[in-house]
Amino acid sequence: MDPTRDTAEKRDLRERARAFFQENRPSDPGFKLPQTFLEVESEAQFLWLKAWQKQVYGAGLLGVEWPTAYGGKGLPSGSQRVVAEEMGRAGVPFIVNRIGLDWAGPTILAVGTEEQKQRYLRNILSCDEVWCQGFSEPGAGSDLASLRTSAVRQGDHYIVNGHKVWTTQALWADFMILLARTDPSAPKHAGISYFLFPMKSKGVSVRPLVKMTGEGGFNQVLFEDALVPASCLLAGEGDGWRLAVMTLAFERGASEGSATGGALAAGGEVARLVALAKEVSRDGRPASEDPVMRDRIAELAIEEEALLASALRARVPGLVEERPLALPFLGKLVSTEFGQRVAAVGQELEGPLAQYAFGAERAAGGGHFQRAYMNSFGFTIGGGTSEIQRNLVGERILGLPKST
Repeated sequence: MDPTRDTAEKRDLRERARAFFQENRPSDPGFKLPQTFLEVESEAQFLWLKAWQKQVYGAGLLGVEWPTAYGGKGLPSGSQRVVAEEMGRAGVPFIVNRIGLDWAGPTILAVGTEEQKQRYLRNILSCDEVWCQGFSEPGAGSDLASLRTSAVRQGDHYIVNGHKVWTTQALWADFMILLARTDPSAPKHAGISYFLFPMKSKGVSVRPLVKMTGEGGFNQVLFEDALVPASCLLAGEGDGWRLAVMTLAFERGASEGSATGGALAAGGEVARLVALAKEVSRDGRPASEDPVMRDRIAELAIEEEALLASALRARVPGLVEERPLALPFLGKLVSTEFGQRVAAVGQELEGPLAQYAFGAERAAGGGHFQRAYMNSFGFTIGGGTSEIQRNLVGERILGLPKST
C-alpha cells in the first residue's frame, strides 16, 4: 500500500509499527518455530510466541480498532491492516492467539453481553487467555450442521458430551468457541447453540494429532459430562448456527473486525522462491536462468501483486458496487490456493532435493517449501474447503442455483 494515501493518523501508526518491528525483531529461539498458528506443537514454541504477542500488544499494535473499554485503541477502520502490512514487510513472527483475536473476539464484540465483553476481550488481546475452535466433528465437517455434540441444561449449567476434531491449539487453550446441540428435536440448523467454553473444565480431554509433516498442532477434544456455566452461552439457545456463520465470515476474511488485520505469518514467499531459484540447479545451471521456471515465478509474482491490489480494492466502495461481497468471499479461496501453488513450485524448483524433509542436512532452502506445501492443506480445508468456498461464491455472489 502507498503510505502517502494514509490519513495522518494512519501514517503515524505506520511509522510507529515500522519502527517497533525493526527494533524489536526477536532473535532465534534456538528451536524450530512453526510456520503458522496451525502448527504450534510444543510448550516451548507456544510460550515463546505468547511472549511475542504480549510484546506486540504492549506496544499498542494489536486490537487497535477495538473499543478502548475492552483493551483496544478505538482507531478508525483499516488501522489494524496498516499494522499487518508492516508486520509482513518486517518478516517478524506471527501472532499466536489468532482464533481469539480474529474469530472469537469479533463475534463476542458483535453479540456478547457487556459482561462477556469485559470478561474476555482484553485477555484475548494480551494473550493472557488463548482460544481454540470447537466446530468440526468426525461426522460433521463440511456438513457442520450435522454435529452431534450435545449440551443439556441442568440448573445454571449445561452438561456437554461429544467429540470435536482438528482443534488447533486445544492443548494450550483456556477457552473454546463451542457449537453444541441444545435441542435435538429441532431442525438441524435450529437446534445448535454457541458457548464460550472453559477448557480447564473437568470431563475435557485433549488428544494431539500428528500431521503428515510429522508435526502436531491439531487435536481431538472429548467431552464426557463436562459442565459449562449457563453464563457462557453466547446470545440465546438456538442461535448457534447464526453465530457460526458470523464467525466463519470473520475467519474467511469476509467481515471486518479482526484484531490482527489478517496478519498470519511472515510474507515474502515469492521472494523466497527467487532466492531458492538462485540456490538450486537445473540442467547444470542455476534454476534462476531456466526460462520456464523464470516464467512460472514471474506469473506468481504478478498474482501476488494482484491479490494485494484486490485486498485494497475490496475496501473502496466505489470499486465494488455491483458485487460488494465478491472479493471478501473470494479472498480465502484464492489466497490459500495461491500459497499452495507457490509451495508446489518451490518443490519443483528443487527437483530431487524435494525428497529431503525440513531440517535435513541436504534440504534446499532448509526444506521450507516441503513443509509449507504439506501445511498448506490445513488452510485449503479449514474454515470451509475450497469446494465449499466455490459453492458460496456461486450461490451467494453469482446467484447460481444450489447444488443438489
